[in-house]
Amino acid sequence: MRHYSLRTEEAYLGWIRRYVRFHGTRHPADLEAGDVARFLSHLATRGDVGASTQNQALSALVFLYRDVLGRDFGWLTGVARARRPHRLPVVLTRAEVRQVLERMPGTRRLMAELLYGSGLRLLECLQLRVKDADYGNRQLVVRSGKGSKDRVTLFPESVRDRLAEHLAVVKAAHDRDLGTGAGRAPLPEALARKYPRAGLEWAWQYVFPATRLHWDRAMGVWTRHHLHESVLQRAVKQAVVDAGIPKRVSCHTFRHSFATHLLEDGYDIRTVQELLGHKDVSTTMIYTHVLNRGGKGVRSPVDLL
Repeated sequence: MRHYSLRTEEAYLGWIRRYVRFHGTRHPADLEAGDVARFLSHLATRGDVGASTQNQALSALVFLYRDVLGRDFGWLTGVARARRPHRLPVVLTRAEVRQVLERMPGTRRLMAELLYGSGLRLLECLQLRVKDADYGNRQLVVRSGKGSKDRVTLFPESVRDRLAEHLAVVKAAHDRDLGTGAGRAPLPEALARKYPRAGLEWAWQYVFPATRLHWDRAMGVWTRHHLHESVLQRAVKQAVVDAGIPKRVSCHTFRHSFATHLLEDGYDIRTVQELLGHKDVSTTMIYTHVLNRGGKGVRSPVDLL
C-alpha cells in the first residue's frame, strides 16, 4: 500500500523477526517503548552495529507499531536515534579511475563507465531499461531512483557506440527468448496489470540482463531480471586490487568521483545536485569538503624548512 521497495520490505521483516525473537517470541502488541529501547541498545552494545543499521531497525519497529498494529506513535518519541558519524567519501583521482577501468572486462567495464560517467548508483545502472537510453536527446533517464524520484543525467559520448553494440547483442538474445516462449521483463505491478504484454516489448528489457531466466511464481511465466549487483561489485573489487590502489573502493566510489571531478572542472554545484538527484544541496556540499581535503592551496610548514 505504501509502495516500499522490495529491499525495504525484506529489511523491515528481518528486523521485526529479530525483535520478536529477542523478546522470547512475545507478541509485539504486548511490548512497550522500553522494550524497543532495550532491543536497540542491545544492537549497539552487543551487536556492535553502526548508527545507520540501528536507525533502520528503529524505522522497521516504528512501521510495525504505527502502520501494522495501529498503536499510538507518541510513546516512541522518547527513543533516541543514533547519529551517523560525519565522514568524507572516498574519491579516486582521474588516473586511478582509468587504472581501474582498464582492468575490467567487457560489459562490467561498460557498467562501471556509466557509474562514473553519469553519476549513477549501482542499482540505477542495473535497472536501466532500453527505453531509458535516450540517444536522440543524448541523455539517460533514471526511473524511480532513490526516494522513488525520476531524473535525467549525462549520456557519456565515449560509451554511446559501445552501448549500442552491447544492446544489439542483448536484442538478439531477447529475440531468442521470445522464440522459446520467454523474453518477459518484470514490470511495476500496476503497469503489468494494465498492459499484460508490455513486459515482452524490447523497450522494457533491461540494458544489463541476467544470464539466467527466473520463474515468476505469481505470474507463472519465465522472466529475465537484471544482473545481480554482486557481479559488478566483485569486478570492481578485483580491478582495484589488480591496480594496487590502497583505497577502500566500492561501486559507489565512482559516483563520488563523478561529483568531485565535475566540481573540479568548475561546474555549478546546483547542476551537480540535479545530476546526482539530491533533494537538498547540502547533501551535494560534502564534495566541496573533499575538494579542500589535503590542504589544497595551502603550503605545509614542513616544506618551508
